[in-house]
Amino acid sequence: MACDTGAKPIETKEVSVEENQNKIEKKEENMSSSLVLRKAPEFKMDAYDAATGHYKQVASSDYEGKWRVVCFYPADFTFVCPTEIAAMNAKYDEFQELGVEILAVSTDTKFSHKRFVETEPLLAGLKLTIGADPTGAVSRAFGVMIEEEGIALRGRFLINPEGTVVAQEVQAPMVGRNVHEFLRQVRAWQHAEKTGEVCPAGWVPGKKTLPVNTDVEQMTGRVGDYITVEEIMS
Repeated sequence: MACDTGAKPIETKEVSVEENQNKIEKKEENMSSSLVLRKAPEFKMDAYDAATGHYKQVASSDYEGKWRVVCFYPADFTFVCPTEIAAMNAKYDEFQELGVEILAVSTDTKFSHKRFVETEPLLAGLKLTIGADPTGAVSRAFGVMIEEEGIALRGRFLINPEGTVVAQEVQAPMVGRNVHEFLRQVRAWQHAEKTGEVCPAGWVPGKKTLPVNTDVEQMTGRVGDYITVEEIMS
């Protein structure tokens, strides 16, 4: 399984030109190089609500008008995956304070999710909802499905209240993602959308922004007059 092994390329078999073209066309239909600045895909699926211990259905329409993150992981009962879920859960209250809803998703069933949460010590006290995508339809819509393995890549999509994807991170399964950095990005995006200012590298609340909404002409080619490398890296 991809979570357990090194970053090996997916093996492919020899196919005819016609078969290869059909696969390319199918891939182009199902996958995009990026969803950033596009409307997030619509979906509906079964889920396990760890906070209540019950199954339910979730749909993209449930999150209309809200900041939300759809966070794909490869599989239940693996090794890196529970560390990521636990890390997101540890910061759950901070996400809620920012008005951000979290939906984790894998290609496992809702029954697997329930057992996974009940048996994995790291997931004790989990508050998250985990979507079940056993057909891979939602994973394909977001462009993270590994067809040869029937699991999703680690894909994390930040969606604004208008339903537009403003940030995405997709990586191979062997290395977990950083929830602290993701929270920083959420705060930066919310500040930028609220103020019209832009946030330099590594921005956190209290640090300088770049006022392109008021001083764009003066700033052109002169960003160093507004901020130093030391301020950026501090």
